[in-house]
Amino acid sequence: MEFIEVSAKTVDEAITKACIELGASSDKLEIQVISEGSSGFLGFGSKPAVIRAGKKPEEEVIEKEEVQPEKEEKEEPAVQPQEEKKEKREEKKEAPKPVKKTPVQENEPVVRTEEEIAAMKKSAQEFLSGVFQAMELPVQITIVYNKESGSLDIDFAGEDMGILIGKRGQTLDSLQYLTSLVVNKEQKEYVRVKLDTENYRKRRKETLENLARNIAYKVKKTRKPVSLEPMNPYERRIIHSALQSNKFVETYSEGNEPYRHVVVTPKRYQSQQ
Repeated sequence: MEFIEVSAKTVDEAITKACIELGASSDKLEIQVISEGSSGFLGFGSKPAVIRAGKKPEEEVIEKEEVQPEKEEKEEPAVQPQEEKKEKREEKKEAPKPVKKTPVQENEPVVRTEEEIAAMKKSAQEFLSGVFQAMELPVQITIVYNKESGSLDIDFAGEDMGILIGKRGQTLDSLQYLTSLVVNKEQKEYVRVKLDTENYRKRRKETLENLARNIAYKVKKTRKPVSLEPMNPYERRIIHSALQSNKFVETYSEGNEPYRHVVVTPKRYQSQQ
């Protein structure tokens, strides 16, 4: 098992960085804490937390197997009974003609004036500046209004942004929720607020998509469902989207927030019980 050494302000932040670098969730990693770190006194004499992390053998096997060509795609019998073929022909004949439906128009972004955009940016800037000032954390804030999507995109830059990401992005998500409440307080039409730093959202999306493919391959091989760790609605949608066209597995969510999670199960699993 190959290990990488990761350092951050806290052990949780170091684990988050390791998950991003290795492209796996924390429960799929072997983690060794070398140093828990210390905050020092008034910021002086602080020491970073240091861990060693590596993927567990089971995860490595799944990734290696995924590269191999799939030989089990043809699981259905080549010859079907004559009765089944007749039933399928009858179903095709009796199938009703598709009814033309009026195309559903997607919600177009709300057109906002320059004054409204400036007011949104000001509200977000003042709120976030106050938060970072209270945290004594120097952060460069960049705010851009995306007219195509109608969203307020906010990006942070600084020396150590791991503290703003938090474990699996929980701190960033919470900060995004609070900023959205502040910005939308004075708005007639809802505006979506998106927070990001160090391109975390894109890297997390790629990590989850890779995880989804690995789990799907495992479920296909074992024919047993797998429950993933609890995720927020945005991350659950990434898993569902990544596997929606998969021929061998399907997904659904179960449980209550904040423990709601995705289950990956073989297709037609219920009928095979």
